[in-house]
Amino acid sequence: MARNIERVLSQVATEAPSAAADSEFTNAEKFVTEENAKRTGVGTRMKVGRTRGKGSIVIKYEQFDESLPETLPNSIQSFLETIKLDPEKNEADVVRYLIAGYNEELYTAASDPLAEFVEPTWPAEVQTQFRLVVRNYSRGANVPLEEAVALIKPGFVKQFSAPAK
Repeated sequence: MARNIERVLSQVATEAPSAAADSEFTNAEKFVTEENAKRTGVGTRMKVGRTRGKGSIVIKYEQFDESLPETLPNSIQSFLETIKLDPEKNEADVVRYLIAGYNEELYTAASDPLAEFVEPTWPAEVQTQFRLVVRNYSRGANVPLEEAVALIKPGFVKQFSAPAK
């Protein structure tokens, strides 16, 4: 009986912080959603996350929301104005941002096993759909990605590639 009580108390002690952390995360999400609803036009939006490592805490931070294209800067000048960065005074920061973004893009491209099969002329949503269809077919039919591409790509090429003039 004493062991059962110890086990229950131990379980409650380890679950309580988790429930509190979930509640804190939920409250932060609610706050961020309300704040973002007030924002319009080009600019960053608030996000909620957790710090890395053991004993992570809930954080709120600013970030461009790529799922809302209308909120993204469409030029370097617009970007610099949005983040309030003067390239004359903060050239090192501008270069650091460029390098970080460039590296992220290279990693994204290199880590995509289907990148070599996607036609760059296809619209972004078609490229996404192609990747999804190929991956799902490959998993469902238990065939290598290359076989799925060989079967699916001709239909996408026919449907979405511009006719030769």
